Amino acid sequence: MAIETWLAFMAATVVLLIIPGPTVLLVVSYALSQGWRAALPLALGVSCADFTAMSLSMLGVGMLLKTSAALFAAVKWAGAAYLVWLGVKLWRAGGALHAAPRKGEARPLKMAAHAWLVTCLNPKGITFFVAFLPQFIDPHADFTPQMGILIATFMTMSFANSFSWALVAARAGSFVQSERAMGVVNKTGGALLIGAAVATAAVRSSQN
Repeated sequence: MAIETWLAFMAATVVLLIIPGPTVLLVVSYALSQGWRAALPLALGVSCADFTAMSLSMLGVGMLLKTSAALFAAVKWAGAAYLVWLGVKLWRAGGALHAAPRKGEARPLKMAAHAWLVTCLNPKGITFFVAFLPQFIDPHADFTPQMGILIATFMTMSFANSFSWALVAARAGSFVQSERAMGVVNKTGGALLIGAAVATAAVRSSQN
């Protein structure tokens, strides 16, 4: 995998992960009630869930690559358009993050399992990965090493992101519950997501 492609994947991953969604909402709600001790089990649960969803998605991408190079290319361009659409939608979404502290004490295993379930069973998860991952796959190179690099990179950054959200929520709950602050996060994320999609398409075109 070319270093330019890997750096583009890292940049796009950072943008995708910081955008508030069901997983971030769950992490924040636990951290508001359980404090910083919730960070590690939640991050582990989210990271394992991303491994599950990405592995299933990559298997589908691999089968698509073997089936038809033209179809694979079409999916890549459709995926880029989908990322732009997500960016526009996010920009217009506003900034409310309605995360209420969870009641009662929660064991680490329960928090990790809940984070895995919410993240892994998000109906948009696998569909999103199928649109996102092909942008960074070189159809002329060995698929398995690329799969390993992308999954390992995303899991590491996913863990760091969830851990960071939990710590921020535990120490600065007013920030994550601020509509103005989350509005800035969403608009910035939306703009960066559109930019990442365009930049990725440009890198891919220059390599062809």
